[in-house]
Amino acid sequence: MDRCAQALVLVGLHGSRLRAVAEVNLSSWRERGAVLAAGIEHKVFRQGFLGPFVLEQAGSVVASAEKSSAFRKTVQIEHHGRHYTLKPRSCWRREMVLYEGDRELGSIAPSNWLVRDARVSLPDDLSMALRLFVVWLTLLLWKRDSDAGAAAAAG
Repeated sequence: MDRCAQALVLVGLHGSRLRAVAEVNLSSWRERGAVLAAGIEHKVFRQGFLGPFVLEQAGSVVASAEKSSAFRKTVQIEHHGRHYTLKPRSCWRREMVLYEGDRELGSIAPSNWLVRDARVSLPDDLSMALRLFVVWLTLLLWKRDSDAGAAAAAG
């Protein structure tokens, strides 16, 4: 992971106490990063210049994701033979929703406009690696939007 990285620590309830559950790291320079849960690190990177995003653990591909269009924020995800879609709830909101077919599974949304916290609501029956990959992809899409907005404001 590079020194200029953004990290999100996922916090969950353990009994009556909050504790760190996982960490998601996104490189500031390249579209790559890592996710860490239960002491297991998964690398996330893009294969080639326009290839899919890959979630890899110990050299094996765990999941992959591809944007369906350069002009849309919809991402198609494959994990252990199952197919998911990650897309915005609407064009006016930053909230991203995960679907399997037509069934909504969960969402990731900013907590509010003033802080860089996110509310993650994904089902426990999805593997932790897949849930973290979905969070990482959402952070990447938000970062792209932020970078584009900053470039437009400067230019």
